[in-house]
Amino acid sequence: MEPSSSIDVSIVIPTHSEKRWASLTRTIASAHAQTHPAAEIVVVVDHNPPMAERLRREFPGVTVLENAYARGASGNRNTGAFHTRTPFIAFLDDDTVASPHWLAGQLTPFADPSVVGTGGGIIPAWAGVRPTWLPDELLWAVGVSYTGMPTRTAPIRNVWSANMIVRRDAFLAVGGFRTGFGKLGDQNRPEDTELCLRMSASAGGRWMYVPDATIDHEVPAERSTFGFLMRRCYAEGRGKVQMAGLMPKDQELGAEKDYLRRTLPRAVARNLARAGSGRGGYHALQAATVVAAVLAAAWGGGVETLAALFESAATATPAPES
Repeated sequence: MEPSSSIDVSIVIPTHSEKRWASLTRTIASAHAQTHPAAEIVVVVDHNPPMAERLRREFPGVTVLENAYARGASGNRNTGAFHTRTPFIAFLDDDTVASPHWLAGQLTPFADPSVVGTGGGIIPAWAGVRPTWLPDELLWAVGVSYTGMPTRTAPIRNVWSANMIVRRDAFLAVGGFRTGFGKLGDQNRPEDTELCLRMSASAGGRWMYVPDATIDHEVPAERSTFGFLMRRCYAEGRGKVQMAGLMPKDQELGAEKDYLRRTLPRAVARNLARAGSGRGGYHALQAATVVAAVLAAAWGGGVETLAALFESAATATPAPES
C-alpha cells in the first residue's frame, strides 16, 4: 500500500566537511528524485560557514542551515528537524544515496497511528573489494544492514539515523536526539538507538523496519580494515554501557543480549562447519573475526564500566576539610 500523496515529509541531511562534497551532492540528488516528493530538503552544516555559503550558492532549491548546538551529529540533526514544520521528518546521512521509492515505502507503516518511526534497509557501497574475512553478522560496523535483522516489514526496537523517518510530534516530545551523546571524533555512541528507546517509552509506540526502503551507504577503503573493525567494536562496547546508564533501570538491552547469545554463536558455528567441509578457508577467518569482535566490544564495555565506577567513587568522596 502506497502512502497518501498528501503526506508531507521533510528530509534532513547533516554534513560537516567539504571532503564529502561529491557524496553529499549525490545524496541531495537522490532526495530530489523521490517518487513521493519531499516538502523541503534541509542540509545542516556542522560549524563550517564557508561550506554553508557554498551550499547556498550551488543548491538554491535546498534550505541550508548551520548547527545551532555544540559540534556533533546530534545537534546537527536537531537543528534541521526543529526547523521543519511537516508531520514527518526523514533523515539521511551525507554519504548515502536513497532509492527512488525510499520515502514512499518507508512512510507506508505510518498508516498505523501507533508507529512513531521507521527505518529501512542500508546497502553497502564498497569503495573497494569487500573483505572476505568480514561476516554478514558484523556489517553493522560499517553502517549497513546485517544478518539478524528482519527480512520483511516488521516491528524493531531501533533503527539507524542514516535511514530514519519519525513522527515530528513524537520526536519533539522527547527533545530530539540527545546532544553531546552522539558521534564526534573517535567517539561512536549510539545516539539513534537511544532516541528510538526514548520515543517508544514516551509515546508508547513502536518502530517498524522496512527492508525494501533502501539506501546505499558508502564504505570507504579505510573502513574495510580489521583495525577499523576492532576500533569500531571497542567504541560500540563503550557506547552501549554509556547508553545503559541513561536508560531507566527497568529497560534492558534485550536486542544486544539476543544478538550476543544467538546471532553471533550461530555465525561462528556456521563458518567453522563450512571451513571444515572445505568450502573455503575464509570461513575460518570469519569465525575468528566474530570472536575478536566480541572481545573488542567486551573490552570497551569493561573500560567504560570501570571509568564510570571511578567517576562515581570520586564524586561520592567528600572533599578534605581545609
